[in-house]
Amino acid sequence: MTEPTLIPQKLVTFPHAMLREIYEQPQALAATIEQYVPGGVSTAETFQPVVDAIGGRERLVIAASGSSRHAGLAGEIMLEDLAGISVDVEYASEYTYRSTHTLHNPGVVVISQSGETADTLAALREAHARGLATVAITNNAHSSMATEASASMPTLAGVEKAIPATKSFTTQLAVLYSLALHLARVRGRMTLQAAEAHGRQLQEIPGLLQAALPEWQRQIEALTPQLASSRTLLYLGRGAHYAIAREGALKLKESAYLNAEGYPSGELKHGPNALVSKDSPLIMIATADSGDPDSLLRYSKVLQLMKDMRTQGARIIALATEGDQEVPQYSDSCLFIPASNDLLSTILEVVPFQLLAYSLAISRGIDVDRPRNLVKAVIAE
Repeated sequence: MTEPTLIPQKLVTFPHAMLREIYEQPQALAATIEQYVPGGVSTAETFQPVVDAIGGRERLVIAASGSSRHAGLAGEIMLEDLAGISVDVEYASEYTYRSTHTLHNPGVVVISQSGETADTLAALREAHARGLATVAITNNAHSSMATEASASMPTLAGVEKAIPATKSFTTQLAVLYSLALHLARVRGRMTLQAAEAHGRQLQEIPGLLQAALPEWQRQIEALTPQLASSRTLLYLGRGAHYAIAREGALKLKESAYLNAEGYPSGELKHGPNALVSKDSPLIMIATADSGDPDSLLRYSKVLQLMKDMRTQGARIIALATEGDQEVPQYSDSCLFIPASNDLLSTILEVVPFQLLAYSLAISRGIDVDRPRNLVKAVIAE
């Protein structure tokens, strides 16, 4: 198994592990993608244990906690849209209480950076007790989950020292996308040619991210003083991008100790809008895949919401696809995301949110690598 080539310490000095790990993501992603989709094509040999475990299932349950659960929420959309498999995402701590998950003989996918998270490990063992096949996605191929699961799909993020998850999260997304692609082929939902096209798009992500990082950091640093006194920040996204909104909000809470919530964009007017003010800005994901009608429909709805919120007097920070000329008109600040397909955009979108959490934490004098009351791996329930 190839280890990721990380940025040499002698070439780049970072003040914090979190920032280093944000910048290591292109290399971590490239290594992970090459492991599962070498040359843009998944191989039967690599995926055979996974196919044996869950390839014939019509239903999957993803059990995870924290950032890993947010990766699972994006993975749910990937697996349903590409592979046609029905997916439920559970908090790992609640999985053991959901007896309905024995119905229809689902496969169970657990996700954990450490592979030792107590609640997630308990969910894995409960699934086995129910006679269900399991797949573990972890950043430690020798962890309890990886060794106990029916099949293991390790990420190749390398050691992640900072408590806030960054490169482990984006590599989880890459593994889930690779899994969805392979299952789509196995299940006859996608031709080899289509899968290869998706695989090539996945391989482009590390380079796109590498090129975008410096400009994102510059923009985020300029934004930070304007947001440091915010009472709360509301992150909004539709479809798979809702998962990224949730992750962005969590990053801000755990890194900068600022209140933040992630919502589906369409839910803003169903209560949370009461919080919106100049002191409580909106962070809106408004990217679009020009070749995807569903993505364009979501985009049109997000753009209309943005216009409505602008009329209401809201302060808006937006993520938009490079070349978009409308979103900047209705936002106070706009960060551009390199064009990719709708699902793969999630990997890129989360990185500005990581940078924002980092920058706000530093501006508030917080030890971002070791936030209070948190540990890297929660190994006790």
